[in-house]
Amino acid sequence: MKSLKLHRWNISVKEALDIQNKLSKCVIQQKLDKPVKVLAGCDVAFEKNSYLACAGIVLMSFPELDLIDEKVIFSTIKFPYIQGFLSFRETPALLEIFKTIKAKIDLIFVDGYGIAHPRKFGIASHLGLILDLPTIGCGKTYLIGEYDEPKVDAGDYSWLFYKDEIVGAVVRTKTKVKPIFVSVGHKICLNDAIEFTLKCCKGYRIPEPIRMAHIIVNRNLKEKKLKSVAGK
Repeated sequence: MKSLKLHRWNISVKEALDIQNKLSKCVIQQKLDKPVKVLAGCDVAFEKNSYLACAGIVLMSFPELDLIDEKVIFSTIKFPYIQGFLSFRETPALLEIFKTIKAKIDLIFVDGYGIAHPRKFGIASHLGLILDLPTIGCGKTYLIGEYDEPKVDAGDYSWLFYKDEIVGAVVRTKTKVKPIFVSVGHKICLNDAIEFTLKCCKGYRIPEPIRMAHIIVNRNLKEKKLKSVAGK
């Protein structure tokens, strides 16, 4: 899979901030104009007190949500953990995996935020812009904005506002369970992002592509740690 080289990755926090401010203007919000047949889900897990990370991507069919493929890599992450700059820690490793994927991907779910971000350029927007593909950001915890708590049933949602603008939705994906924060990443509109998020939840709080990616990265990280301990 091809990707655009928009900037280098060995940068300072100030440079990262400038990149976000600049590239946020390139994010496209639009209705999906092609059928969705193949989904991707992304996640990255970090070893505690270490720079080691495991990045993973799963491919799933839509609407069946059957697993097509899964890929992981281990990577050394140098960029520090700073709220609002997650993409500069995780995206380089994910791009290494996307380079190896030959299947045509129609939509990517990202564990993180899109335009529901202080500079309207979270990891879902960053990854979508580089890959030139539709992306949805699904955040598990609150980052920015104001909202009313959605009603309690699965499928209920409320708008997420930031600086008097709708930047996402607070979506109840499972009845009487904490909602998630859904936002446009790139090349999708918010209504489509909400619709696909709900269609991709199989009785769990987290959409299946992200949930499966989360499972495989944590499993692989645990297995690597056990092998390392056994080898001592």
